[in-house]
Amino acid sequence: MSQDHLTQEQLSNFKSRLLEMKEEIMKDLSKADRDNAQDAIHELADFQNHPADEGTEEFEQELDKGFIMMSEDKLEEVNNALKKISEGTYGFSEKSGEPIPVDRLQAEPTARNRIEED
Repeated sequence: MSQDHLTQEQLSNFKSRLLEMKEEIMKDLSKADRDNAQDAIHELADFQNHPADEGTEEFEQELDKGFIMMSEDKLEEVNNALKKISEGTYGFSEKSGEPIPVDRLQAEPTARNRIEED
């Protein structure tokens, strides 16, 4: 597999975009960690919560966990795409080995397959 269908400039642009995405995800995860630590401190200070407040708090915690899981999954996708760039396999379908169209990669730089293969 050679990256003939992508120019060096395109590869460089995709790599820059992926690194920006990674930085943003890392910031979001770091903020979520800080927010969770603050919430834990507030929980210790709150005693005799109303049952409805406890339900709301549990719901928000589950929402936060979901956000963190989604962010971690996205980070894994970004890291996978960056690894493929360094290995020379970026932009090729994992299913067929065929080149992924540039417009698909522009829309989703972490795309692993061609649209018709998903």
